[in-house]
Amino acid sequence: MSQQKTVSCCSDSGSDLLGHLSPEAYNAPSSAIVGIKTYAQGKGDVIPLWIGEGAMPTPDFICKAAKDALDAGETFYTYQNGVPELRTAIAAYHQRLYGRPFDPNRFSITGSGMQAIQMAVRMVISAGEEVIIPSPAWTNIRSAVVVAGGTPVDLDLHFRPEGWKLDIDELFDACSDKTRALFINSPNNPTGWVATLDELKAILDFARKRDIWIIADEIYTRFYFGGDRENAPSFYEIAEDDDKILYVNSMSKNWAMTGWRVGWIGAPLALEPTIGNLIQCSTSGVAPFMQRAATVALDHGELFIADQIERARSGRNKLLSAFEGQNAVRFAPPMGSFYFFFGLEGEGDASIIAKRLVDEANVGLAPGFAFGQSGSAFMRLCFATNQDRLDQAIYRLNRWLAQ
Repeated sequence: MSQQKTVSCCSDSGSDLLGHLSPEAYNAPSSAIVGIKTYAQGKGDVIPLWIGEGAMPTPDFICKAAKDALDAGETFYTYQNGVPELRTAIAAYHQRLYGRPFDPNRFSITGSGMQAIQMAVRMVISAGEEVIIPSPAWTNIRSAVVVAGGTPVDLDLHFRPEGWKLDIDELFDACSDKTRALFINSPNNPTGWVATLDELKAILDFARKRDIWIIADEIYTRFYFGGDRENAPSFYEIAEDDDKILYVNSMSKNWAMTGWRVGWIGAPLALEPTIGNLIQCSTSGVAPFMQRAATVALDHGELFIADQIERARSGRNKLLSAFEGQNAVRFAPPMGSFYFFFGLEGEGDASIIAKRLVDEANVGLAPGFAFGQSGSAFMRLCFATNQDRLDQAIYRLNRWLAQ
């Protein structure tokens, strides 16, 4: 009988096998960014500006810390919530940003910001429950909700030439009896929208009254171009320690560590054991030598971050100057993050334009529908790249537009 089962299994077609997957796994959204990368393979000298990362490699002083830890034999299992030194470094980092002390035990180390988001979603929703997502939004938050059996509910940010806007009343009206969390990504990937402190206060007050969670993605906090303050407004400035907020963050952007896959989740102290259990049953913790590198980055990386921010600011200014007065291009100046989100007048499906740009201009951009239906007329360009590459991309784009 077991032999017959084996034969039957092996004779299934690929589609039959897919039909036996869980709906959550089968319905996990594919990445349109990966799709345009695949489309561009083998097409020559394409400038790749579709991925959200800078052009700088991880600094030597960070890499050295990992090498030293490897040489010291730090290749064994370690604390599931993270080595104490790294949790202390994250607490000190937040104290420098927000001017008040933080308990290191509020922070647990995850295998990327993405894992932090997946864990946050898993902690607060069950099958059939909803997460409200102001959109366009980073595509992987929807995936995390779907894989958890939940329902992502997009709420459109509104495009205005002066900047993308969130209608707070629309956010509140979108909540139903099934809503368990609001996902607030500010500064926003891909639009560059940044919530004001008053907006964050209103959102927090509403969440308290409705007894729902906030998942705060503040990964781009340091990349803020408002001019009225150094960093973007944060829930950390207004929240109590036991508010129902889960903060997700990453080493990727500030310290040029995208490939390291190290992040953290900030949470009320009461949740530390639960988060530790989730880490234990998924990865058993982040490699200790990577945590040593992250510790050094946090303790000694401020000059590098300042350089990263200045590179992004310069790239932003180049793009704003290049397309100012260009009637064919629709865009709003990004107030934060390091993305230029733009579309062409009269074009409602930028995925077609993105492929044309690969073929005709040798520039690779992320199609906006990767970030939700409300972004489908736009494309995302990452300007946290080296200046020569950005200058060449701008030249090619302008030449293409002129044709």
